[in-house]
Formats: sequence, structure tokens, C-alpha cells
Amino acid sequence: MDQHRSERVSESVREELVELISFELGDPRLETVEVLGVIVAPNGRDATVRVGIRGDQTAQRRGLAALDHAIPYLRRQLALRLALRRVPELHFTLDPHPDAEDRVALLLKRAKKMRSRTENLS
Repeated sequence: MDQHRSERVSESVREELVELISFELGDPRLETVEVLGVIVAPNGRDATVRVGIRGDQTAQRRGLAALDHAIPYLRRQLALRLALRRVPELHFTLDPHPDAEDRVALLLKRAKKMRSRTENLS
């Protein structure tokens, strides 16, 4: 699978997982789970799903356990919703800093704004 296809598949899997976890799974342990990103391996066999789980370590462990328990259901739903030759194995990993990407984007935006201000003053 080429890089562009891998990126498109990763984004499609992410979108479907967000919908499935947020709206279709009724497990209360998943209420604080947020899918942050998906990286599908170039061979399409594995997908690493980064998740953020609000709460203490106990809530995070319970959330990961609930996700691991739901893997067969999630894979079946992905097979039904996406036209893939092979549905990747899902591997959930906890992101210790779930808001890091938003924070970096905010800092870059501020830096760009400050740069344009200093250019206008010169």
C-alpha cells in the first residue's frame, strides 16, 4: 500500500472509530474516550489507534480494557462500512498528552501572528 493510500485508509478508519465509539457502543467506560489518531501499517494488517482517556489511571485502565473487549465488534463494523481488502488488527495505545497536537497548533498560530505583527512594524 503506498503512503497516500495508507493515509486515506488511516483517516477513514479514524472517522469510523470515532463514530462507533462515541455513538454506538453503550459501554459507560467509554464515555471519556477520544480517538486522537490512527496509523495503518503500510501492509494494511495492523492499525495503531491513539486514544485519550480523561480521568485517573483507574479510568484509563478501564477504558483501555473496554476498547480491547470491543475489538471484534469494531473490526466487524469497519469491514461492513469500509471497502477494504483486509480490515487491520486494532491496537489501542493511550496517549499521555491527548491535547498536545492542539497545543502545538495553537502555539504555531500565535507565533505566526506575532511574526506578522513584527513584520508590519518594520
